[in-house]
Amino acid sequence: MKKESEAILLRIFIGETDKYEGKPLYKYLLEFFRKEGLAGATALRGMAGFGKSSHFHSTNILRLSTDLPIVIEVADRQEKIEPVKAKLDGIIQEGLITEEKVKIILYEGTEKK
Repeated sequence: MKKESEAILLRIFIGETDKYEGKPLYKYLLEFFRKEGLAGATALRGMAGFGKSSHFHSTNILRLSTDLPIVIEVADRQEKIEPVKAKLDGIIQEGLITEEKVKIILYEGTEKK
């Protein structure tokens, strides 16, 4: 069965070494989003990237980076995302968040008998 709905997608750009309460920030955020009851979130580790400082980070074997880019994507209905966004101000010290309206297309399989 196919269901369509409107949602908000947040993309959170942080560094691999960023921490919150002694835990890697990306892990903390995934657990936080789950506790907040959001539909789902994914953390993606970048192969290469640079930020505001223009310092290049990559997985190049000759120059192992210890701070690769991490992108966390989280999507849900606006009424569930808004309260979470307010709480992110106290969690994220350095990074970038983008927000956009998206159309969710969910395919739910049928139960096999």
